[in-house]
Amino acid sequence: MPLDAAGIATTLGPMNTPTIELTAHVSLDDIAPKDWDACACPGDGRPEDPFTTYRFLKALEDSRSVGGRSGWQPRYLVARADGQVIACAPLYAKGHSQGEYIFDFNWAQAYENAGGDYYPKLQIAVPFTPATGRRFLTRPGYEAMGMAALVQGAVQIASDNELSSLHITFCTEAEALAGAEMGLMPRVGQQFHWENRGYADFDAFLADLSSRKRKNIRRERAEAQGFGGTIVALTGDAIQPHHWDAFWRFYQDTGNRKWGTPYLTRDFFNRAQQTLRDDMLLVLAMDGDRPVAGALNFIGRDTLYGRYWGSTEYHPSLHFELCYYQAIDFAIRNNMMRVEAGAQGEHKLARGYLPVATHSLHWIRDASFRDAIARYLVAETRAVDEEIEVLTAYGPFKRDHREEQQ
Repeated sequence: MPLDAAGIATTLGPMNTPTIELTAHVSLDDIAPKDWDACACPGDGRPEDPFTTYRFLKALEDSRSVGGRSGWQPRYLVARADGQVIACAPLYAKGHSQGEYIFDFNWAQAYENAGGDYYPKLQIAVPFTPATGRRFLTRPGYEAMGMAALVQGAVQIASDNELSSLHITFCTEAEALAGAEMGLMPRVGQQFHWENRGYADFDAFLADLSSRKRKNIRRERAEAQGFGGTIVALTGDAIQPHHWDAFWRFYQDTGNRKWGTPYLTRDFFNRAQQTLRDDMLLVLAMDGDRPVAGALNFIGRDTLYGRYWGSTEYHPSLHFELCYYQAIDFAIRNNMMRVEAGAQGEHKLARGYLPVATHSLHWIRDASFRDAIARYLVAETRAVDEEIEVLTAYGPFKRDHREEQQ
């Protein structure tokens, strides 16, 4: 079958064990929400993170943030045993490497310089979302069986269609270890996260910092909060449809500067208002009734995920206040364990966010290219580990705290 980014053959049947059947779907309409969420967020209460829930992925699909000409073509994997959904995964056929945040551009260039077609490839990921979470979604009691079926099925799709590769990005460390035992290649990256050490309030967090860093943060907060307006933190029904008109302008401005074209469509925010507002924290800087800057976070069970920021006016330190300090404040008030501040940014270190390892898994069809990538990953992992160690040693905390982290 001729292949392009929009068409990948995905006819699958029983896996190695005859009791498991794996299917791939181009739309979540083919999958009952209760079946998907029984694997993505089992149990009662708030999910570990909202990004693999049916409502989040459906908002991406229905808003055409994925599909169409986006370069993200859904091929959702679903594993069934005796007719019951036991596992699923957000699988996409990719026509590029945009919106992934674990970069393989140099792999693609090397592969194509050698005469191969790197694209399309397969990606198990949450589009445009560099947040760690489960990628192999399993119903409780089917963890090992479900993950094995999903890995086998995704590799089979890539192999049957002669695709260059399969990538699982921002998976958990446990998934990375299990995937490596199945023959996938693990890769380590780095982000900056804030950890809650049982702080009673923001001042208690500041007390953990060195004197110079503590003074700098207090100066930045005072400078930001004196911008001439007010700062509001909204979630749930406090978020109103008109807030998205302003935030869309912020998001477009940041997207145009960073990526060239914003990944999310305007309709995504309309759909988020309908189905995701309880999962979101929207921090806005208001000049009277007019928002001039904003930061969007998503709320997990014990983690706050910083995602997007933008502004229509420049005010000193306002970015730090809305993106980092307001997030820490919210996490402390709500007894959350951490804040993930998104991809990259060593400037986060001075503001209380420490380097942590992130994980991904990779399968390369071509044996010689796979061997070359494996050698590269050994060296890269060593370099990332060393960088995390060095950055932690130069972190903003008092020396006894830094020694604890090492």
